[in-house]
Amino acid sequence: MMNGKKVFEDLKIAAFSWALVGPLTLKFFADYGATIIRVETSLRPCVTRTSAPYKDSIPGLNRSGYFNHFSANMMSLSLNMKSQQGLSVARELIAWSDVVMENFTPGVMDKWNLGYEELKKIKSDIIMVRQNGFGIEGPYKNLAAFGMILAAIAGIPNYIGWPDGGPLPVGIGAYTDGISPRFVSAALIAALDYRDRTGKGQLIDLAQFETSLYYLLPGILDAAINKREPVRNGNAVDYAAPHNVYPCKGEERWCTIAVTDEVQWAALCGAMGKSGLAQDSRFDTLQHRKENEKELDAVIETWTIGRTPEEVMTLLQAAGVAAGIVEDASDIYEDPQLRQRGLLWPIEHREMGKFTHLGTSMVLSKTPAQAASPSPCMGEHNEYILKKILGKTDEEFAELLAAGVLE
Repeated sequence: MMNGKKVFEDLKIAAFSWALVGPLTLKFFADYGATIIRVETSLRPCVTRTSAPYKDSIPGLNRSGYFNHFSANMMSLSLNMKSQQGLSVARELIAWSDVVMENFTPGVMDKWNLGYEELKKIKSDIIMVRQNGFGIEGPYKNLAAFGMILAAIAGIPNYIGWPDGGPLPVGIGAYTDGISPRFVSAALIAALDYRDRTGKGQLIDLAQFETSLYYLLPGILDAAINKREPVRNGNAVDYAAPHNVYPCKGEERWCTIAVTDEVQWAALCGAMGKSGLAQDSRFDTLQHRKENEKELDAVIETWTIGRTPEEVMTLLQAAGVAAGIVEDASDIYEDPQLRQRGLLWPIEHREMGKFTHLGTSMVLSKTPAQAASPSPCMGEHNEYILKKILGKTDEEFAELLAAGVLE
């Protein structure tokens, strides 16, 4: 705490958010005290609310692991934006907010007359964050922009696969949803600082397509300068050998091993009980190991296959060789590193009982994040938001409820 306050305790965000990129961005602020109100509707629920897996395999808008895992410390306002009364409530919420965040296809907010120019009329120093797939301008702006599509257009699959096969999709479909929030959070903090110093808000227009390119710049530059396209090499890289994922004892158990110099190579040979391999003319230099990489991998596999991945990692790490278990979901859930650092938050949820929410990977020593509240059920905070935050009377709340505005 800073003087007894959380870092973002005074920050108020109205979130017209969809899918993963919205809540992943909001988490940075919600976990450190910001008041986050997600505007959503059961008439067209967020795709994460309707996606498996569900708690206890029972479907429901409030039971999806996708939505609930990422949405602790936020509130839900269910609002029918197709009604004039719903739009009126949204405008009142914006007047209360410091920040309006959205990641719909460009045109949705403008259809509701809630574009940036209109928001400035409601609140002159408002900060609007538009985190769309391709940005609010350009020939791609209206394209469908789910994570797998964005990753493909960014060219990421061209780097994944084997020399004799085609490009492979990123294993996590919404890959770019996990990249963009890092950029947007920094931009928003800068905009908040600017507003505090000048009294002026601003529009942040961020394209998820563009943020993903930062991970591919060497390949893009190579193509631009040398006219070379990336070559899919499976797990191999030019600067290391061995550099692969090796089968271990057990069903679908694997361990990665990466060796970048001769000292590490000698250490690996010693750990395997095959010190003589370090001087073998097939493997004594990086160039020779690359030339005989298939044979090299086969030698290492004969050693790893009789040991658990934990044994392989422990032995090699002790010898100074980079090695890591390929953890499955159960491994990650029980991982002692994550448990000690408190990344997983078991919180009591109104409908699901105890549910493990994702905590925060940023540990601030003086202002720790807190698991203040579980992920919200659809419309769970309607009455609180309308009456306590927006000042509606009991009668006005009942009128909105009866009119079907809070759906």
